Amino acid sequence: MTVPRLVATALDSAADGPVLVLGPSLGTSSAVLWEPVLPALAPHFRLLAWDIPGHGASPATTEPFTMAELADGVVAILDELGVAEARYAGVSIGGAVGLALGLGHQDRLTKLAILASGAKIGTPESWVDRAAFIRAQSTSALVVQTAQRWFAPGIMEQQPVISGRLLHNLQDADDESYALACEALRDFDVIDRLGEIEIPVLALYGEQDEVTPRASAEQIAEGVRDGRTVGIADSAHLPPANQPRATADALLAFLA
Repeated sequence: MTVPRLVATALDSAADGPVLVLGPSLGTSSAVLWEPVLPALAPHFRLLAWDIPGHGASPATTEPFTMAELADGVVAILDELGVAEARYAGVSIGGAVGLALGLGHQDRLTKLAILASGAKIGTPESWVDRAAFIRAQSTSALVVQTAQRWFAPGIMEQQPVISGRLLHNLQDADDESYALACEALRDFDVIDRLGEIEIPVLALYGEQDEVTPRASAEQIAEGVRDGRTVGIADSAHLPPANQPRATADALLAFLA
């Protein structure tokens, strides 16, 4: 296992505001995923969006990695930029990395927003199967079933541009890097360690999310020292893309 090289994109935002690091979901570019929320967040924060290996701006890898090592990679970005502390918001796998940051680097963070994620996501068997499927058929073979997980009914028709761009992100993701991320999620289970996280945590969930439903958010909020939950109506697994205004309002209320 090695710490992968992660690349962050500086988004157009308040240069003198507190740093807010934005994390992606599996299969997406963080800059694209968070784009619908930027008009609300940009006046308040200096925004940095990072990508997992083989997605968006981050180079592909053939080396296995863990959630803790992804968290180490995020901290390496902060070190490179001379950022002593930051707020953090991540979706799905980006939320899992947020929990890993809370466990390993909470001295670098002031608040954590964990969106559509869990202290354990799915089952080990499901991630083993997903990794094998991708290696055999590529991420393009996931597009139809992923669209059903990512977007609540009607969202793709209402927001065809952003949903289309996110699905293109999935097609463009490096297959081996995606499979390795699945294997990192296979091994991720911090349910019994949540009580170690002392900084404030928001667990935000989409009310139509079947991947990480309300129970996943409540488990996080109840397990950490200072947690709360917020549900986003008419949202599936990608709240920033499904309901950007409601997502932004919840984040601003928590992160300000």
